[in-house]
Amino acid sequence: MSLALMFQGTGSDVGKSLIVAGLARAFTRRGLRVRPFKPQNMSNNAAVTADGGEIGRAQALQARAAGIAPSVHMNPVLLKPQSQVGAQIIVQGRVVGQARAAEYQRLKPGFMAAVLDSFARMQAEADIVLVEGAGSAAEVNLRANDIANMGFARAAGVPVVLIGDIDRGGVIASLVGTHVVLDAADAAMIGGFIVNRFRGDPALFADGMALIAARTGWAALGLVPFLPDAARLPAEDALALDHPLARKPGAKLRVAVPILPGIANFDDLDPLVAEPEVEVVRVRPGDALPGDAQLVILPGSKSTLSDLRALRAAGFDVDIAAHLRRGGHVLGLCGGYQMLGRSVADPDGVEGPPGTLPGLGLLEVDTVLSGDKRLVPVHGHSHDGAAFSGYEMHMGRTVGPACAHPFAALAEGGAEGAVSADGRVTGTYIHGLFGATAQRAAWLARFAAGAPRLDHEAQVEAALDALAAHLESHLDLDALLRLAGRGRSAPAPR
Repeated sequence: MSLALMFQGTGSDVGKSLIVAGLARAFTRRGLRVRPFKPQNMSNNAAVTADGGEIGRAQALQARAAGIAPSVHMNPVLLKPQSQVGAQIIVQGRVVGQARAAEYQRLKPGFMAAVLDSFARMQAEADIVLVEGAGSAAEVNLRANDIANMGFARAAGVPVVLIGDIDRGGVIASLVGTHVVLDAADAAMIGGFIVNRFRGDPALFADGMALIAARTGWAALGLVPFLPDAARLPAEDALALDHPLARKPGAKLRVAVPILPGIANFDDLDPLVAEPEVEVVRVRPGDALPGDAQLVILPGSKSTLSDLRALRAAGFDVDIAAHLRRGGHVLGLCGGYQMLGRSVADPDGVEGPPGTLPGLGLLEVDTVLSGDKRLVPVHGHSHDGAAFSGYEMHMGRTVGPACAHPFAALAEGGAEGAVSADGRVTGTYIHGLFGATAQRAAWLARFAAGAPRLDHEAQVEAALDALAAHLESHLDLDALLRLAGRGRSAPAPR
């Protein structure tokens, strides 16, 4: 049986996802067969697998780091929030229902069988499975029905490494405090700890590492310095949206993006953010869309009707109308495309309470949210001839006169999306659009913003290599393999 090691955190956004991705690349470079795994994930940033399922975006990145195609079994339970208290439930890639938070706590133990089944499938393919926990290991109030952290670790017999983030402060208290609140049997599953995102002279925290080890009995496995290159990798957690983007005063293209409560797949914008001549401005409710933006992008949404209400409540509809009067352009991606139409209807309550709302009326299309979820990789050419490769992930169907002027022709057959008669409003269901250099070049040319200055796919690969090298320099990979073995010998490199 393959080795396995689980990485849990003292809280959300402590770097679990990227540490697993970096180690996946590092162990793969050693010749080991690596599989990433996350029992339960909560994220509206998702990826489509080749077999038509969906998993968290972080597990897709980790699979890429390991040089393999993503599988639904890498993230058997995915929760996609639809409100502050409820979420869509996806098990082994397929939607199985919706539940409010309290109801899900009762349902959760029933998903453990699927979690263990998927884990066994990953073990059968791997020399080592790198498991990512969810949120905080210290959420002992939720321990009874847990399938994401210690509940899984105990059920599967997987040793644990605990990660704390020193950049947010209080890392000694968060690591030692986790030891204090954990049940003794859970604490015994933890073999060591990592302190992540350190800035400054590592020697200054040597006493801190020793103190944590003495108070917990866990091995100090490494102090990982802050790595700026990590920002070049797609984020999964919406907490990343709280980190400000760099200002680019000399940029030739300014893009305004309203940030709505149900925003999904916001990594669609990463390739634009990385372009030196493009400044992406995230605009929160309460602020106005900048008047000097040439392009407004409405990203995907997990709750289109709710976000449409939020858009109007924030006055973004008025800002968008003024933007168009000034000669600006608007692009709607997935849920954003649906909002651009004449109406959005959810008669069956697919994304929340049933209802219908008028859209922004910028495209002559209407959307009905019903039927099966469309989860497919796609590629083709937009109407201007620029190639793209991406995926669709949406419920419902959008039809209307504007579809006679499609955004794209799919290589799989058929037309996709819609463009207004004046060419300034575009809607499409295609995610990952800007990852293609040719497609990004076409959009930059439209605004005289020059040619793309980077190869996004190559940049992601380089960032994964840099992350792997960084972790190899600051963590003892052999010690991690020994901990994963817990008495069994580590696999020999192939």
